[in-house]
Amino acid sequence: MGGALLRYRAIAYIVGVVLIVLVVIGMPLKYVWDEPSIVETVGPAHGFLYMIYLVAVFDLARRARWGLRRMLLVMLAGTIPFLSFYAERVATRWVREPVAVTG
Repeated sequence: MGGALLRYRAIAYIVGVVLIVLVVIGMPLKYVWDEPSIVETVGPAHGFLYMIYLVAVFDLARRARWGLRRMLLVMLAGTIPFLSFYAERVATRWVREPVAVTG
């Protein structure tokens, strides 16, 4: 599972950075200064990278035996600026320190 976690962590960081560039730099340039070039280049790149992120989350969730709700929450974290960084830390903790099931 170490490979799946490493792939997830890398793509979560990349998606987070690209989303921040898109929202913090690209959107103001497009809507305030009428310069859409950043959005036109970074937007599609983010979309492609987000699809890779979804696959990485699905792979990690399957290997870690997460429930559907947990997997979907981690997937959605890639759509909100800065949240993917927090979700990456939490998901890493979930994988490295799984809760003991009693019963």
